[in-house]
Amino acid sequence: MDCLKWKINAWIFVALMMILFAPFSCGITDSRDVSAINSLYVALGNPPLLGWIPNGGDPCLEAWQGVQCVITNITHIILNGVNLGGVMSENLDLFSSLIRLDLSDNHIGGSIPVNLPLTMSNFSLSSNQLTGSIPDSLSSLSQLIDMDLSANNLSGQLPPSLENLSSLITLHLQDNQLSGTLDVLQDLPLQDLNVENNMFSGPIPEKLLSIPDFKKDGNPFNTTIIPFAPPPGQPISLPPLSGPPVLTPGENNGPSVVEGPSPGETEKFWNSKTFRVAIAVALAFIVIGLLLVVILKSCKKKQHVGIFSRRPKTGVPEGHMEQSNDIESFLQSNNLTEKVSKVAVVRTKDEHGMASPRRVATLNGKPKEKANMKTVGAIQKQDEEHGKYLTGMDMNLLPPPLAPVENFNRIPVVPTVTSGKPPIKSLNRPASLRTFTVASLQQYTNSFSEDNLIGGGTLGRVYRAELPDGKLLAVKKLDNMTSALQNDEEFLDLVADISKLQNANVVKLEGYCLEHGQRLLIYEYCSNETLHDALHSDGLTKKLSWNARIRIALGAARALEYLHEICHPPIVHRNFKSANVLLDNELAVHVSDCGLAPLISAGSQLSGQLLLSNGYGAPEFEMGTYSCQSDVYSFGVVMLELLTGRKSYDSARPRGEQYLVRWAIPQLHDIEALSRMVDPSLGAYPAKSLSRFADIISMSVQSEPEFRPPMSEVVQNLLHMIQREPPFGR
Repeated sequence: MDCLKWKINAWIFVALMMILFAPFSCGITDSRDVSAINSLYVALGNPPLLGWIPNGGDPCLEAWQGVQCVITNITHIILNGVNLGGVMSENLDLFSSLIRLDLSDNHIGGSIPVNLPLTMSNFSLSSNQLTGSIPDSLSSLSQLIDMDLSANNLSGQLPPSLENLSSLITLHLQDNQLSGTLDVLQDLPLQDLNVENNMFSGPIPEKLLSIPDFKKDGNPFNTTIIPFAPPPGQPISLPPLSGPPVLTPGENNGPSVVEGPSPGETEKFWNSKTFRVAIAVALAFIVIGLLLVVILKSCKKKQHVGIFSRRPKTGVPEGHMEQSNDIESFLQSNNLTEKVSKVAVVRTKDEHGMASPRRVATLNGKPKEKANMKTVGAIQKQDEEHGKYLTGMDMNLLPPPLAPVENFNRIPVVPTVTSGKPPIKSLNRPASLRTFTVASLQQYTNSFSEDNLIGGGTLGRVYRAELPDGKLLAVKKLDNMTSALQNDEEFLDLVADISKLQNANVVKLEGYCLEHGQRLLIYEYCSNETLHDALHSDGLTKKLSWNARIRIALGAARALEYLHEICHPPIVHRNFKSANVLLDNELAVHVSDCGLAPLISAGSQLSGQLLLSNGYGAPEFEMGTYSCQSDVYSFGVVMLELLTGRKSYDSARPRGEQYLVRWAIPQLHDIEALSRMVDPSLGAYPAKSLSRFADIISMSVQSEPEFRPPMSEVVQNLLHMIQREPPFGR
């Protein structure tokens, strides 16, 4: 009873201490960090990020999406691949302790802000839509170790002040329009430098050629190398590092580096009241923990003695199951070894696909499930007498017997080593498609200039290319993250599959490029714009009459019908939205990104979560389920856009109207409410046709996939609407 009282009092004491110190352990976010993150949220256009608000809040305590803290300070903001837009905030320097800022693989525009946190060591803005030049103020980031500004539209020369980044190890500037020379980089301690596909010129400094990972293709460099000759009497020296860096695998392209902050920048933090309180809290918990361990251990010893003094005598030595790891001796004590002649060590795979050793009891060298179950059952029965329960999983986790060794046949398992990237000679290149080079595509797109940028999606950017004969093509340049999901052979297989898609409503693949690590898909060019632009911008909206909208819906439905019911095996689009419905001058529909589902499904950042946040994703996306019926749901959302003229998700609208489906579904069967939902710019329309259109939408966005119609049925319903109704505009 004394021990029980001690336990109860100890846990009550711990609970009180946790309540007392909770404000210090969780903390309230520093007011400067709150102001900075609020400003960043507003600048990005108030995107749908979990927890984020434009004013106030507590990012550390409330665990805002992508935010990591130490005590009360924000140290990491990681929001790569979450479809951010807007621009960068000019108040980022308000962050007092920000170490890593990663906003890569989004659609952020504008320029790189001048004011940045001085404490940053990792800075990534790759695969966005940034323009302008690299600011001179970057030189103030003395702790910067890893910077990635690749795949943007940056231009101009490298600022001379970059030579002050004395801790910079990794620098990625590829796929921009930067020009000038690389002289300012020659004295930096770089280990990874990528400047591919820019407009750098002049000779390459000799020092840069000694960088272990230096990529420079796609630039008009002079082949002359600048010899290194220091001034007379001046010794050669490299800029000092603040500490020996430790390279660790990074989450983006290239290694990231973990390095301790410099004393000058962090002296204020170590001497702050916050640090002293944290130390006091940590010491208090250590003392409490040690006291509890001593108390509970003494109580456990008393109980241990009492238990074994009361245990009935059996064939198992006292304390054997708690103190011995020898399975064989346990089996011998229960007369079980007569049934088990051999124990083979084999390898099974756990739930993560990793090989793990497991012992399987066998009879005469052959595994017998029945014998194994008897053995485990006997162990369970024997152990239950001592108030314990040993399961089959526990048997697998126990270590091997110590003796006798003769009773074991160890089966060595040698993993098969296969090359993830086959030799280039073995690649099966599609013969029916035209092969382009990176150099030719740079020529046709004017070095992928912003003037030729058509748009950007979840997989990469699309540029307009003009061939020497005047023919226009659309070049989809897959971003680095997407390209890394497949090796060359898998990419060529994907290209071959896409080339087989031949339908009037599917964008035709004209060629591809696989060179210097770049993956590009070349499609036919649609001379007009996307349905998303036509509905939600000042372009074609006035031209989209009621009949035109029905025909657009019919064209998109025929494309999905072809993918789902004509192709074998069926093809799930998985990224169907109005931005992927392209229109030509006659408003004929061409659906893009068909056949690219393997790239979307392979990337965790490109999963159904993105479509869910944009309002196109079916409910089953939350469970990781994707099927043709999921495309039907997304098609219903696009039909709602045609009906209402609203976006699938619009953060500018009142909270109850932001997600189009949630707002519209309750009103689809109310005639008066339905008429109020119609796009104001539509003009005249027949009431019966409007009701039939709403019926198709209602069936397509059913929450249960099995209740949604196949696309062939949707096509027939839309055809009947066009045949029965009189024309209302063209």
